[in-house]
Amino acid sequence: MARIFDVVEYPDEMRDVLVKRFPDSGPGDFRIGTQVIVRESQAAVFFRDGQALDVFGPGRHTIATANIPRLIDLIGKAFNERSPFPAEVYFVSMREFVDRKWGTPQPIIVRNPGMGLGVALLQGFGTYSYQVSDPQQFVTQVVGAFGVYRTNDIEDRLRAVLLSDLTDLLGETAAKNSVVDLIGMVNELSAAVRAKGQDHFASLGLTLKSFLIANLKPSDKSAEELRNMGMLDMATYTQLQAADAMRDAAQNPSGGAGLTAGIGAGMGVGNVLQQSLRGMTGAQSQQSAGGGAAAAGGSSLPDVMTPSEAAGFLKVSEEDVIAAIEAGDLKARKLGKAYRISKKALEEFLGG
Repeated sequence: MARIFDVVEYPDEMRDVLVKRFPDSGPGDFRIGTQVIVRESQAAVFFRDGQALDVFGPGRHTIATANIPRLIDLIGKAFNERSPFPAEVYFVSMREFVDRKWGTPQPIIVRNPGMGLGVALLQGFGTYSYQVSDPQQFVTQVVGAFGVYRTNDIEDRLRAVLLSDLTDLLGETAAKNSVVDLIGMVNELSAAVRAKGQDHFASLGLTLKSFLIANLKPSDKSAEELRNMGMLDMATYTQLQAADAMRDAAQNPSGGAGLTAGIGAGMGVGNVLQQSLRGMTGAQSQQSAGGGAAAAGGSSLPDVMTPSEAAGFLKVSEEDVIAAIEAGDLKARKLGKAYRISKKALEEFLGG
């Protein structure tokens, strides 16, 4: 036998619930005169035959043709306004859902002309908050016939919208600002994303109350990951791998064992650096072709080098070369406070 409801309410605080349907499934049998109790921070949407008839705010409401005029066309006088009829009530939370987390699962690529590779990868995270602004629209557009619709049922979609807007905005802003400038513009970017996201949220019956970028920084993606993303050619990739390997060696107390860390396909760091060096000296020779002695000088190592000169040949920083010396991987002689590296020592280092 169908249950006939006389009092309908949902006393839950709705901390993670956006919408609760009553009953959970199928139509409920409501009498004309049934009491609907709506609490503060709630709204109730009354449905009959899949059609929204009215929205109730906080308070006690009586289902009757007097306060829901369209019911008179559905019920008619034959039932003396006391017989049950099938309908549903959706309780909607009107509270603001705050401190919702967002982050960039993949770095955002932006232009960075004149610096490094000409592009940069940015990662960020922060919070946002939202609120149901149109209960009827939210139920009809998003919730449908769900018995319970929770925050995690929609927040993946909301985060996707926000990240799309952030990516679009960074692309526009990076055309006029460097990456360093962008990192210092988190307040302006936050306000702009909030403005861009309002239309999409409004189409769902929601309001984007706030959007905050807590942190925006360059990505720590490795050279391998950058190459897989198609952002590095082989020459640049090889140089970055060599620099990474030298840094790892300096940080590894076992010395030379760290030199091959991160080098794929069984290739030692010496071979990688040697290939990088050959490519560099070959380019120098081509640039100075027709210069005679200058071309010859550009194709070979000097007999003695400073760490800075060695770093220039290796396409790494001077600090990386000194770290390799102090780790015992690269032989050098210390004269006073300065290091000097022989051609033979560098060739032995390159040979692995």
